[in-house]
Amino acid sequence: MLKKIINFTLSLITSSLLIFIIFDWLIMPLYIRKGKSVVVMNLQGKDVKRALKQLESEGFKAEIFDTLYTSKFDPETIIDQYPVSGSRVKRGRTIRLKVAQQEKMIMVPNLVGQSRRSAEISLQQIGLNIDTVYTEYNPDYQKGTVAWQFPKSGDQIKKGYGLQLTISMGLPPDFFQVPQLFGLSLNSAKKELVKSKFSLGKVSYQQNEDLIPYTVLDQSIIPGTVLDESAKIDLVVSILDLQDIFDKLQNDK
Repeated sequence: MLKKIINFTLSLITSSLLIFIIFDWLIMPLYIRKGKSVVVMNLQGKDVKRALKQLESEGFKAEIFDTLYTSKFDPETIIDQYPVSGSRVKRGRTIRLKVAQQEKMIMVPNLVGQSRRSAEISLQQIGLNIDTVYTEYNPDYQKGTVAWQFPKSGDQIKKGYGLQLTISMGLPPDFFQVPQLFGLSLNSAKKELVKSKFSLGKVSYQQNEDLIPYTVLDQSIIPGTVLDESAKIDLVVSILDLQDIFDKLQNDK
């Protein structure tokens, strides 16, 4: 009885060992095609067209699965791959490639005249930012608005770069800017002169039947002119009939 048990055990061990050898040396190699697997070559740093031809010649398929816009690598070169180099895979396997491309250039918008906050938002929306901010007195632009920018509108720069802006501080202190008086009534023009710290000079009259009487037609100092001291501004005012002025002067005596 013991002998039969021993013989049965030995037969079972022998059969199991034989099955393992057959499975390991015959069935598994056929299943995974071990003899047909190849090592994936290193493609990083290679031109993408050259890499595609090399993969095709080795029996692989290729797929560009991602693109990175960067200045750190030459455009049209492979910067990553999957499976990684050194891996053993079957022929016909698809190798996925990540390719570098030249950074996209962004056209600089026109920011002059915008508020600083508005300019900042406009830049953020397109991937740019503010690098340096200067300030200056500038009578041509309202306080807090952009008076100058670099790079200028229409230039192209790389994404993530910053612009230099000059923000207006408005009219310089102790300076006087001549107001626009054309088209105002004489009374309104007087008020505007007082508001701008100027005074009324000589008033001349010019006949004009197309305008309401006493409308300002001209002024002696060009609107927008900045002076370092106040001055008198002469005006030319419309009237319907020169006789009206004569009568007015007679009544004023």
